[in-house]
Amino acid sequence: MSEIINNREQFTINSPERLEMLRKIFKDLHNGKNVHEVRAHFDAFIGKITIEEISQLSNDFLEDEGIPITEVHDLYANHMEIFKGAIENEDYKTQHPEDQPGHPIHTFILENKEIDKLLQSKLQVDLERFENEDSAENVYLLLEDINLLLDIDKHYSRKENLVFPYLEKYGIFGPSKNMWRIDDYIRDAIKLAKVKLKDYNGDKQAVFEAANFTIDEVSAMIYREENILFPMALNNLTEDEWVKIAHESDEIGFCLTGPAAEWMPERKGLDEKAISEGYIKMETGILSLKQLELFLNHLPVDITFIDHDDVVRYFSHGKERIFARTKAVIGRTVQNCHPPRSVHVVEELLADFKSGQKDCEDFWIKFRDKYVYIRYFAVRDENGKYIGTLEFTQNIDPIQSIEGEKRILS
Repeated sequence: MSEIINNREQFTINSPERLEMLRKIFKDLHNGKNVHEVRAHFDAFIGKITIEEISQLSNDFLEDEGIPITEVHDLYANHMEIFKGAIENEDYKTQHPEDQPGHPIHTFILENKEIDKLLQSKLQVDLERFENEDSAENVYLLLEDINLLLDIDKHYSRKENLVFPYLEKYGIFGPSKNMWRIDDYIRDAIKLAKVKLKDYNGDKQAVFEAANFTIDEVSAMIYREENILFPMALNNLTEDEWVKIAHESDEIGFCLTGPAAEWMPERKGLDEKAISEGYIKMETGILSLKQLELFLNHLPVDITFIDHDDVVRYFSHGKERIFARTKAVIGRTVQNCHPPRSVHVVEELLADFKSGQKDCEDFWIKFRDKYVYIRYFAVRDENGKYIGTLEFTQNIDPIQSIEGEKRILS
């Protein structure tokens, strides 16, 4: 046992060496090596796997769309054989979004409970009755169960059309590439079971196999969602993105149940006294509210301001924002505007600003077709008291391309 422990200690979580070992293990799996041998190798050298590592692996091993769905299904099943009981995700455990009634994840889990109840308390029970006696009444009961299960299409459609696009935004393509195909595979299995029941010709074994296959596949998908997909989404999507998903879910509908409540994330508003009409007198001039808003929106940069309580109070709304913002962010803490995996960076920066250790911090990144310069400034009053933080974002590609001089009008 000691040598196994030592083997695991060689590979720290999310390290390049560990990811390379995981790639080798899963390459063996994809090349047809016995799944039990691969699992033994995994247990000896890895032991536990994080959601982030699963996300990386799913991107590394995207199946070619030309591969038959049955092969994709078998690979997915083998992945589960390796992952089961080995997934750890401390970030997810501390967030408990499933405790917030109306949050999309809370609703997905509610639906999964109803789906599982349908499988275990009705479909499985009625299937046993059918196995003992394939009477018209028992066939009808099974058909009724399968018709209810067809409602799962709404659950999968919300997942595919509302959650997957946001994961893709963060470079996570595994679910939309593979899980969607398995969802369709399950849809087809349910429809096949319905056909065999609707046109029942006495082939009891065919019905039994189709129904049992459906139960197994739907149960396996519940496990994948709750242990991999949902934590993966929670680790990446911002609260504002979850608000959009919750808002758009009604258009698709819900499976067997609905949201427990309307989800309303906390917003910190300003007193009415703080909002005035007309003109604003400043030390170096007077502007109307309209003038102030227009000139801020015409600056060739994006500006966001958060107050001393970390609450977003303002963002400029120019024609071409670099990072999308919606009015839903106003009144929310800045921590809830970032993916959970990057919140620690935000909090560290704000702590440095509040303590006076720093007055500014700069970042520069490649984002789509832009080279983006992001600057953060601690805003302090005349006595040096921290008032808030200003975020200043600019596409510097046009600036970097400047050469020579320009002294005349275009």
